[in-house]
Amino acid sequence: ADAKVLVTPGVVRGQDHAAMARELRPSLPKLEHLFVIGDNFEAALLDPGLERDVDAGAVFAAGRPEPDEVIQLLYTSGTTGEPKGVMHTSNTLLAMVMSYVERIGLGEDTAILMGSPLAHQTGFMYGLILSPVLGAKTCYLDIWQPEAALRLIRDETVTFTMGATPFLADLTNSPVLDRYDISSLETFVSAGAPIPRVLVERASERLGCFVHSGWGMTENGFGSGTRKSDPPERVFGTDGCAVSCLEVRVVGEDGTPVPDEEEGRLQVRGAGQFVGYLKRPERYDTDGDGWFETGDNARMDADGYIRISGRSKDIIIRGGENIPVVEVEELLYRHPGVADCAIVAMPDERLGERACAFVTLRPDADALTFEAMCGFLLERRLAKPYLPERLELLDAMPRTASGKIQKYRLRELAAGLRPMRG
Repeated sequence: ADAKVLVTPGVVRGQDHAAMARELRPSLPKLEHLFVIGDNFEAALLDPGLERDVDAGAVFAAGRPEPDEVIQLLYTSGTTGEPKGVMHTSNTLLAMVMSYVERIGLGEDTAILMGSPLAHQTGFMYGLILSPVLGAKTCYLDIWQPEAALRLIRDETVTFTMGATPFLADLTNSPVLDRYDISSLETFVSAGAPIPRVLVERASERLGCFVHSGWGMTENGFGSGTRKSDPPERVFGTDGCAVSCLEVRVVGEDGTPVPDEEEGRLQVRGAGQFVGYLKRPERYDTDGDGWFETGDNARMDADGYIRISGRSKDIIIRGGENIPVVEVEELLYRHPGVADCAIVAMPDERLGERACAFVTLRPDADALTFEAMCGFLLERRLAKPYLPERLELLDAMPRTASGKIQKYRLRELAAGLRPMRG
């Protein structure tokens, strides 16, 4: 990013960030200033060495960016590979946040809890920017801990929070949930990765709040979401419809829209769309009409409600037939012993690819065998060709800092595996 200034904490969670920054500094020729912040942050801000007798208004006016100049650079979460630097302007950010406020129904009486990192779009837009836009209170968690989140919701009468699937699952499945009065919580927005429908149903019941399912990217923020007025089949069965600043469509291989309910590539365009990738203009995959290739596959109904069916890179083609990865994950997630799951491809000489299921179990769950997994899925009428052909049990899923499963790392693990059947 050719940063000129780096501000870093000293030691956090046992990691010496200051030493790491000093080690990297010789390889960063554009870096001019390195600020290491210790425990006494307020004292650092009042350091006389940082004070200058200047006209602050004049400095601000001279450096004030134009509405279409890049003011935000955030890197994608890297769920499919190398992160990319996403560039947004004042106009795109404002379009994103205002359409979000409109869809979710937020106001100055909203009290926000944010447990996602501020270096990711969820934390930055809906934990940092949203607060001054609304004039609302925000409570931050330095480290995500479910019980600490429950305590903050109770003590600060939090009404709204947002996070990826693990955040929602952690609160829903917390063994201490009943100890805390979280009746103030009205809304939980879960977006950024496919959300198991059973989790939305369970969370709505256990947390006693409205759970908005949605879809979004660093590149366009919260792109689609359900409405509180939606019927249950849409609340629990879709990722909502496009917010006011964006359009979405689903297209086939020829780039034209597919019929309703048919799977295809999800495209998006609009005022909230980012303006490019830093130093990688060739990756800004936008056509002449402004449609951007999201890299997600989806289905759309006649009313514009979409259901994400997976990342295009996550498609598993077994003997020429596409395996519906998200559908299989949804079914497997309903197993009472399964805490989390992900289906990825294993290379196969004969069929090209086969499916491998990576699973983490609940602490109180009995052991899950490959045969038991297949029996569970068949009982729920999953077609035999769609069955995972290997089961791998993990202690924990590899995740990004924002909680998304890093499927590319699972694919690396699966590359050397062989099927347990057929």
